[in-house]
This record gives sequence, C-alpha cells and structure tokens, in this order.
Amino acid sequence: MKTAKSLTLGITATLSLLVMSLPSQAATPSYMETALISVCKAAQSNSVQKLNQQTKTFRLKKRTVALGVMCNGEDIISFAETHGADKTAAKLQKSISNVSITDIAAVSKINVSFKL
Repeated sequence: MKTAKSLTLGITATLSLLVMSLPSQAATPSYMETALISVCKAAQSNSVQKLNQQTKTFRLKKRTVALGVMCNGEDIISFAETHGADKTAAKLQKSISNVSITDIAAVSKINVSFKL
C-alpha cells in the first residue's frame, strides 16, 4: 500500500513538473532571439563584414539565414533592400543562388556568330 502511494505521488510530481516546463519550451530562447536580431541589424547596416561576423559568431549558415530569417515581417533580403543595404542583400542572395562553373579551357570549340 505504501509502495502504491509513493509510486502515485512520484508520477504526479513528475507530470506536474512536465506540464509546468512545456510552455517555456514553446517560446524562442533568448539567445536565439538575440542572434536573430543581431543578424537583422547586420543585414540592415549594409556591411558585409558585419554580416559575416554575426553569422560566424552565432554559427549560422548564410543560406539558412537567407531562406529562413524574417525581420520585421519581411524576409531578410527584402528587409535589407528596403533599408538601402544593397551589399548585404546581394551577399545573402548570392548564398541561395545556384552557381555553376564552366572551365572554358576544357571546352574544345566555342561557336561565335556575328555580322559585320
């Protein structure tokens, strides 16, 4: 009987702790909020160096930032462009672009057409 009471008491205590901890997990952690605000400010500053520094400080990939961060309701690239930060907007846009490199020296013939 004592074992059943102590088991029930233990389960009740565990469940109450679990229920109390659930709401705190749903909110964004303060360090993540700080990181995202810093990245948004760096994008707004039009300083590619500052943007690089902030992404490295918080160990974020520029592609992930460009595709997933929203600043004041806009995606980060549009946010940077809205504030005249063309350099940082271009850097973020470049991180999501598909770039292909063609070795021109390896191509045997290049066909060029023109009229005189």
